[in-house]
Amino acid sequence: MFNISYDLHIHSCLSPCGDNAMTPANIAGMAAAKGLEAIALTDHNSSRNCGPFLAYCDAYGIIGIPGLEINTIEEVHAVCLFRTLEDALDFDSYVYDHLQKVPNNERIFGQQILMNDDEEEIGREPNLLINATDISFDEVWDLVRNRNGVMFPAHIDKDANSLTANLGFIPPGSQFKTVEIKDLKKLHKVRETHPFVNTCQVVSNSDAHYLDAIREPSLSLYVEEKSRDGIIDALLRGPFEENG
Repeated sequence: MFNISYDLHIHSCLSPCGDNAMTPANIAGMAAAKGLEAIALTDHNSSRNCGPFLAYCDAYGIIGIPGLEINTIEEVHAVCLFRTLEDALDFDSYVYDHLQKVPNNERIFGQQILMNDDEEEIGREPNLLINATDISFDEVWDLVRNRNGVMFPAHIDKDANSLTANLGFIPPGSQFKTVEIKDLKKLHKVRETHPFVNTCQVVSNSDAHYLDAIREPSLSLYVEEKSRDGIIDALLRGPFEENG
């Protein structure tokens, strides 16, 4: 078993709220400079910058994971990560088909920039990506697992766009084994209010929209192998037990 430093919730310049300096190359370079071993790109409702992101992660010797942050019909955010770019882009297409189509106003929300492997802008997404889809939270687990990925609810300690804030409870029969906490100082309170969290592995990511917000390598994930598969398997497994 290995400990691996991570930041599994990062936005690129494709997210309207992401800084234009959050290009795939800059994200991978900053993560490498900080000493992170694994990072994931999780733009709002889109994986279309993940191709160049993975290429630059390989160039910097970092484990890159393709993904997206879905916004469900309940306005709940969840991080979805995949083993292959093909699976991520397949889910991207499904999510886009279910996205509420409202034109993006760049002056209000920001640009949504698509990049290529040469760090060049190749287009802009015309529809606002931060809108809700018509996909329910209860549907997301199976949709992601059918594409060999893993889902975990995002920043469940936040007062907006979180499972606990927007639904007010964790649905009975939930299958996820990992949850994301933005502020680890709030973990005890979340566990008291939602006992299901006691059965889950807890991760804390940056949700970075700016380069300097990418997490320092202060936290680690226990994995059986240092690979994309090893990380996704660990997130599926949940809390590691020495005797398990």
